[in-house]
Amino acid sequence: MSTKTPTEADILRPLKNTSKRYFMLFGAAAIAFGIFLVGWIYQLAVGMSVTGLSDWGSGGGVTWGLYIGAFIWWVGIAHGGIILSAAVRLLGMDRYMPVARLAEMLTLAGLSAAGFYIIVHMGRPDRMVTSVLGHYHITVNNSPLVWDVTVITAYFVLTATYLALTLRYDITRLRDDLPDMFEPVYKLLTLGYSEKEDEVIERMVWWVALAIIIMAPLLLHGGVIPWLFALLPTYPGWFGAIQGPQFLTIALTSAISGVIVVSYAFRRAYDWDHIITDDIFRGLLLWLGFFCLLFLWLQLQQLTSGSFSATVDHQAATASKLSHPAYIVPITMVFGVLMYIFATTLRPSLFSKARAIAAGVLVLIATLVEKTYFVVAGLWYPAFSIYDATPGDYFPSLIEMSSVLGTIGMVVLFFLVIAKVVPVVELHAVEHLRGDHGHGHEEAHESETEPEVKA
Repeated sequence: MSTKTPTEADILRPLKNTSKRYFMLFGAAAIAFGIFLVGWIYQLAVGMSVTGLSDWGSGGGVTWGLYIGAFIWWVGIAHGGIILSAAVRLLGMDRYMPVARLAEMLTLAGLSAAGFYIIVHMGRPDRMVTSVLGHYHITVNNSPLVWDVTVITAYFVLTATYLALTLRYDITRLRDDLPDMFEPVYKLLTLGYSEKEDEVIERMVWWVALAIIIMAPLLLHGGVIPWLFALLPTYPGWFGAIQGPQFLTIALTSAISGVIVVSYAFRRAYDWDHIITDDIFRGLLLWLGFFCLLFLWLQLQQLTSGSFSATVDHQAATASKLSHPAYIVPITMVFGVLMYIFATTLRPSLFSKARAIAAGVLVLIATLVEKTYFVVAGLWYPAFSIYDATPGDYFPSLIEMSSVLGTIGMVVLFFLVIAKVVPVVELHAVEHLRGDHGHGHEEAHESETEPEVKA
């Protein structure tokens, strides 16, 4: 492991160094996003019939599919990311300070992708204005979709505020080394700044972090999102109070996996071995194992309650899980990751960054597939039947599958752009690793070169 001391020059490297690999990745992400935009434009022209979705009844299908499954997935990644960052500040988990801002940025990117899915699934974007915003005072009381829009917007504002407050300190002290072309952005972010506000900002950020920690389990991925499903007794595969904690564990497993992948990408691209250390990956992997265990335990609770003396409808919904590859495969993948993480605690030599990345990617794939199957199977086995007692069929169309690729490209573009505008690692994290304990590099430098004069 590198013992080099981190400096301001290290965290400024993404803003100053642009390699061929950067442009290649930018191009690949833009193409991925562009492919989905073309598919979406085709969907807007022809209608939702180009998807794998269909109406109940003679259509023999489902009205929700991969679009809603991916929406839940991105919301989970987003909410879990900011929970990780808030926990670093609230619980004093200084070990993870170098990746805290990356987690905040992952939240903004994930919420943007999730919000995009709402617009895509509505069929016509203008419905967001005519059906949601235009009648908000009515729809907010009656529509779970509007609950989603409301809490996602609130969480986006909270996260953006949280990030902007912490950026003021960094931009002020690193301004001379930041790109001049973004001067208007820096002026806006540091409007009215003075060094006297640093202590006040720290308290404000602490309270915002507390609000985030409280809101996440109560209103977001432990509340409003699962309420969209859990409050519908006519859908036994969805109904039940367990959905709140189940959704929250899925959010945290997928978010930690996302942070692992993003952190490794920046570490490798900018030689940050001494900033994002192996110790951070070991810690993140252990947390991933803990939440994988909770995820599997809650799945076991649902399988047990649905298999033993359950209602006929509930038994049918549970039996489908035990026989469908779209459920068995992701659960097996999460179990395999858990076994690997457990093995690394018994034999630390089994740990490697490549295996940690593989574990993160497997969990991300597993949670996406499981959430999509959860959505689809809930519609396959309702407690009522319109035309036929047998479940319909559904398989994502190419346009739906391209949406996942496109939103991943969208998130990658977000990181590639924002890394050229502001530091993606907090200056406080560098100061902590260097031993400055929160003082700016100018103040630290002056204290080393100028003796204190007392009367």
